[in-house]
Amino acid sequence: MSRVQPFEWEKPLVELEERIKELKRFCSRAKLDFSEEIANLERKAWTLRREIYASLTPYQRVLMARHPHRPTTLDYIRLVFDDFVEFHGDRTFRDDGAIVGGVALFEGQPVTVVGPQKGRDTKENVARNFGLPHPEGYRKALRLMKQAEKFGRPVITFIDLVGAYPGVEAEERGQGLAIAQCIEGMSFLKVPIISVITGEGGSGGALALGVADRVLMLENAWYSVISPEMCASILWRDSARAAEAAALLRLSPTDLLKFGIIDDVITEPLGGAHRDHAFTGMQIRAFIRRYLAEIKRIAPERLVEERLARFRKLGQFREKRLAEI
Repeated sequence: MSRVQPFEWEKPLVELEERIKELKRFCSRAKLDFSEEIANLERKAWTLRREIYASLTPYQRVLMARHPHRPTTLDYIRLVFDDFVEFHGDRTFRDDGAIVGGVALFEGQPVTVVGPQKGRDTKENVARNFGLPHPEGYRKALRLMKQAEKFGRPVITFIDLVGAYPGVEAEERGQGLAIAQCIEGMSFLKVPIISVITGEGGSGGALALGVADRVLMLENAWYSVISPEMCASILWRDSARAAEAAALLRLSPTDLLKFGIIDDVITEPLGGAHRDHAFTGMQIRAFIRRYLAEIKRIAPERLVEERLARFRKLGQFREKRLAEI
């Protein structure tokens, strides 16, 4: 992996970790014993690390969700599932590299897995359209979900995209309709659906893969109708106020859990999922195992009823009489 500049709030920790590494290298070359000093510095680094990551602001979590080394959908498929076979194409126009999907085994059980895919470098990002799906990507996703229903396979979706592709050609091919059909199709699917928000979850592009029986979310992810930068641009005509917008949007896992929009928060390794892909994959596997076992006990017809009720109750309101205002 190429080296990535640390975030501003991480710099004191990075500097301390570099000092520890330098001291270890010096001791190794000079054959000196500074084990007690090193242990003290490592305890200090651990304490500082906990303090930093326990007090992240909503916008800092947004930036963590965008870390270039954060695991992608294909990384999670490799870590969580076995024998993945990728399917291609929407049977209408073409294959969209920004959405990947196929059949895999989850602890011996066949499942269908779908999610957006970002690239690691410029070449891959261009091939994946920077993780921004076209209409054919959503049609491919829905095709695979309908196939899952036909064969009785649970559906697992991963969500990590700032939104659907906003280009003219996407609108010409029915971007809004494709997203709406995905939302409708998932609403009435008679198999268990689990969605895991692993990074960014922006607008209808994310919701098109998020109509699930259980919605889980990594602790350094965000989920909102709009990105903080776009919100700031609309409200104040100043994208530099994105941190302020992020706080007002209430897009972090803690708020979303309180509002009932998500069902659980998946703990990441200290410092973010990019620091330990394997641990993050293990965590996601454990949460999917738990919730899939719970959902499978529900009859298919009842499953649809409960899914619809779940989303209908979001955004509850109370009417006030004129005298109360």
